[in-house]
Amino acid sequence: MTGGPEQLMRIRLRVAQDIFAVRQLGREVAREVGLEQQDQTRLATALSEVSRVMLADGRDASVTFTFDLDGVSPSLRVTVENSVPGGAAKLRPELAQAGRLVDKMEVTDAENGTVVWMARRLPASAPRLTPERMDEIRAGLAKHVPGSPLDELNVQNQQLIAALDEVRAQRDDLARLNAELEETNRGVMALYHQLSEELEETNRGVVALYAELDEKSVQLAAASEAKSRFLANVSHELRAPVTAIIGLGRLLGDEASDALTEEQTRQVDLIRGSATDLLSLVNDLLDLAKAEAGRVEASMADVDLKAVFGQLRGTLRPLATRPEVDFVVEEPAVPSIRTDEVLLARVLRNLLTNALKFTEAGEVRLSVRRIGDDAEFTVSDTGTGIPAELHERIFEEFYQVPGSKPISGKGTGLGLPYARRLAGILGGALRVASTPGEGSTFTLWLPIS
Repeated sequence: MTGGPEQLMRIRLRVAQDIFAVRQLGREVAREVGLEQQDQTRLATALSEVSRVMLADGRDASVTFTFDLDGVSPSLRVTVENSVPGGAAKLRPELAQAGRLVDKMEVTDAENGTVVWMARRLPASAPRLTPERMDEIRAGLAKHVPGSPLDELNVQNQQLIAALDEVRAQRDDLARLNAELEETNRGVMALYHQLSEELEETNRGVVALYAELDEKSVQLAAASEAKSRFLANVSHELRAPVTAIIGLGRLLGDEASDALTEEQTRQVDLIRGSATDLLSLVNDLLDLAKAEAGRVEASMADVDLKAVFGQLRGTLRPLATRPEVDFVVEEPAVPSIRTDEVLLARVLRNLLTNALKFTEAGEVRLSVRRIGDDAEFTVSDTGTGIPAELHERIFEEFYQVPGSKPISGKGTGLGLPYARRLAGILGGALRVASTPGEGSTFTLWLPIS
């Protein structure tokens, strides 16, 4: 059903007793259109108060009930008019309290008097008011017989009692909710205090832990510095006598010296070989000590990688003496980078030497390619391989993979730690990927510029 307002009923107010009748009629209309019980009482109370004020202000008044279908929600509209013009300004303050009982109320001046209209929206649960239903409501209202003032007073008393019961129930619910809220607050406060104490205790533990960590860090730094000094001092003190032993061995084996027996020659060669290995270890210790002490500084310059690769190919070719191993140095795919040429050559030489030591057959390969802003150097081999759980341990000083035996030469366990430190000094990183029985791939990332 759509359209404008549909009038339901119109009555006139002449005497005070008519106020009781219009209150009863207002409650009946509200019930018929589907308003809830409380809204019926609110509308009837507001209507009786407006009727009282309007009747007292003029000789008589009229009340019109209409059903307004305009807008989103249908509503019941009640209009009260009297014949006293210019009374709106006076009536508005008097009707302010009554206006709070309905959704909307307006007091205006008309040509022939004062008009007060009020509206109450119908709930969504209200039945649909079809034309047939509207006719039924009009017919029922036409048969309505107003009760006596005593009857209306009784109804009002019953409504007041019901309202008081509802207020009492709401008060009891509110008291119960307040008690529950108070109990909850006590529990929350107890939990808050408990958590605060636990947090404070945790904070004290964290502070103590940080203090202990700081102390351990200082001790660790001191121990590391002492280790570096020890390695440097020992290496320096050992280098001179070891060099002297090598020199003496060379003199003993020289043709200008007295001839040695075959056994003596063998023993002198053994001494010279052992001294040479010891000197290599001493040099590695000294290099590692310098790197750990921060005494190795990179001198950055543009480096021609083709020249570096050519030098490595020439210097390491004598180590690749076994025909079962192919030593391949590819042409660099990156022409040049900005780095320290000496330190870069040391890292790559170290990786290639290790690969040649532990590769029995297959190949050892050096290559480089560009990955974004970095150069990726790769040294791969088909040697014995390294278990995954040892990929980081091989970068610890003096650590060697259990069961691994170099095919040629001897390992000290210092080359890879030294190479990783040099990679860090150059602003890069050194990683390994390896599978036992398949070989290893060491990858060095360095910034190109």
